[in-house]
Amino acid sequence: MSISNKTILVTGGTGSFGKRFTKMALAEYGAERVIVFSRDELKQHEMREHFNDSRIGFFIGDVRDKDRLYRAFRADVDVVVHTAALKQVGACEYNPFEAVKTNILGAQNIIEAAIDCGVPKVMALSTDKATNPVNLYGATKLAAEKLFVQGNSYASGTRTRFSCVRYGNVVGSRGSVVPVFQEQVKRGRITVTDERMTRFWLTQGQGARFVADSVGLMKGGEIFVPRIPSMGIMDLVKAVAPGVDIEHIGIRPGEKLHEVLVSIDEARHTVELEDMYVIKPEFHWWGTSSWAEGKTLPDGFSFASNTNDRWLSAEDLRRLLGLQSQDPAPTAAAGVD
Repeated sequence: MSISNKTILVTGGTGSFGKRFTKMALAEYGAERVIVFSRDELKQHEMREHFNDSRIGFFIGDVRDKDRLYRAFRADVDVVVHTAALKQVGACEYNPFEAVKTNILGAQNIIEAAIDCGVPKVMALSTDKATNPVNLYGATKLAAEKLFVQGNSYASGTRTRFSCVRYGNVVGSRGSVVPVFQEQVKRGRITVTDERMTRFWLTQGQGARFVADSVGLMKGGEIFVPRIPSMGIMDLVKAVAPGVDIEHIGIRPGEKLHEVLVSIDEARHTVELEDMYVIKPEFHWWGTSSWAEGKTLPDGFSFASNTNDRWLSAEDLRRLLGLQSQDPAPTAAAGVD
């Protein structure tokens, strides 16, 4: 089932992803209606004014409130795209109970409400921080992934199916390092934790499109991972802050040098498609785990940011951000559309 002619509910829908996904779902995929479910009335008002589209509905609510989710899901919802989460690493460490309530218990509420209300498909957004997590945020997202995958067991005998999308950093999104660097440039000095650091990157449009396409592919229990490029932190600095003084501050608590989107252990039950990896569920009592598509991965494979075969150059990132080139000649793009 694609999202064409469907009613889609987006939790956390006033965020960067939600706004981009809403626009794309209506303009490019032919969705019939998008329901934005979020806590912030001001952001909803601003989004309503910006879009001015009668096909967009708004629900004030929190994923911690199961009753409110039941009310929202009864609005003939065909697809739930779950993006609501506490995402700041430091905030989750300082407020661990709150992170658990939103990211884990909120996931449970989504699952139970979707099954009871007969929502056919639920796609949850995850993160590379969930793979071999070293901080609480990543641990809560790993737990949420497990809940959504195994939520299919609770849905056995119903039409409801759950899957996840897992990807890396989004260029220019709120809270990412790019706007932080751009702000630091104004002060004439940027801070770098470790010059060896690498990260996965994709644009908001790529992320929204990948989610929409994955909804059409999902059978229940898969984790979809896009084949996206990596970038070294110093190339990012070269793109965003050329010639600016750099202060090396050391790696922060809860941070990795490199991120992983498919671990070595997960690779044993993962298949590779042209533009994505599909991590198949290991336990599939609901009976929909057959994936004839794709090829198996070699022993010892992992999809890590430092061993990736696709890389962004500084010029690639400038082009994505719409910045004027600082190099005498541009380099070829590496896996960026």
